[in-house]
Amino acid sequence: MSRPTLEVADIVRAAGNRFWEGHKSHLAWAHRKVLDAIVRCRTAALGGHRDKCIRCGHLTASYNSCRNRHCPKCQGNVRAKWLAARSAELLPVPYFHIVFTLPHELSALVLQNKRLLYDLLYRASAATMLELARDPKHLGADIGFLGVLHTWGQNLEHHPHVHYIVPAGGLTLDGSRWINSSRRFFLPVKRLSRVFRDDFCGQLRELFNQDRLQFHASLRQLASPDAFSHFLGQLGQKDWVVYAKPPFGGAEHVLNYLARYTHRVAISNHRLVAFENDRVSFRWRDYAHGGKNKVMTVSADEFLRRFLLHVLPKGLVRIRHFGLFANRRRETALSCCRQLLGTAPGTDHPETDNLMRCPVCTGTMSVIERVTGAQLYFCSDQGPATPQRCSIDSS
Repeated sequence: MSRPTLEVADIVRAAGNRFWEGHKSHLAWAHRKVLDAIVRCRTAALGGHRDKCIRCGHLTASYNSCRNRHCPKCQGNVRAKWLAARSAELLPVPYFHIVFTLPHELSALVLQNKRLLYDLLYRASAATMLELARDPKHLGADIGFLGVLHTWGQNLEHHPHVHYIVPAGGLTLDGSRWINSSRRFFLPVKRLSRVFRDDFCGQLRELFNQDRLQFHASLRQLASPDAFSHFLGQLGQKDWVVYAKPPFGGAEHVLNYLARYTHRVAISNHRLVAFENDRVSFRWRDYAHGGKNKVMTVSADEFLRRFLLHVLPKGLVRIRHFGLFANRRRETALSCCRQLLGTAPGTDHPETDNLMRCPVCTGTMSVIERVTGAQLYFCSDQGPATPQRCSIDSS
């Protein structure tokens, strides 16, 4: 893919400080750190390194990345490594793609209680699938699945939902055999929706009773028990959205789709179209009207507001494994599943290496020199600072 001509960093450099000064009263310091990291990413401020191909001797020089998980330019190598590891764990069965979405009415409350309610979204949706899958009326099996939290829609507005990749089947409750589900049907969607809604609202009420929820600005009216009970009653009358279909193109297709967002947030630089007259244009897909590709134009302030909606609390885990694939039992469970399915581990999906490749001969690139931001700064009087020009003795 070619390098984009416009980046989120360009918008932050031009409008970030003005946006911060105008809105810092209701922003957290974490938002400032994200803006600063994006501006500094792959610039002289973070230093750089020189690399040499061990095969042909080709030399390259690069600035360091910020490694912030909200930066559109970072985490590419980590994402590739993650994708290879997950591909190696795929079982030789069909997979379902299941998405649990919170209703729009919860958006403001979630934004004021991100850590609690993103975690609750995970716990309630995962518990729903595990419970219904164990029910003999449905599958009667223990299942395992991988989840990735998304907080955005194509228009960058707040839209919290969890994507799950689930094998079409599971182990009997005694672990003695594998049970296949239908290739066209995994669990009843309407039942999933009702159980998920009731579980989430029940646990949300518990959080309220424990006085763990925050209510600010327009939500202060919900802080009274009567108002909150009425709010929950309205949520309980809605049909919550659960999407459940076999993935088009198989499990690897969905893994590749999710891998674009596992280690990044909100929008890629390639979706940006223009930044002119303090207005940002970006591509988006309108799923409400047949998935049509469109271009949306908003002010720079509005673009940054939407982008920062998706800054996650420090340490919040966006990628989680449940059931058979929970971290403490995944290796044993996968081995058991493969044995019952008659396949050897890793034969179809070997893990690829995570080495940087030479653009000339595809050989391995090795770091031969590192240059700090201070060294680049002090040699800047000779012209533009680059790792090549500000060379130091690496011996």
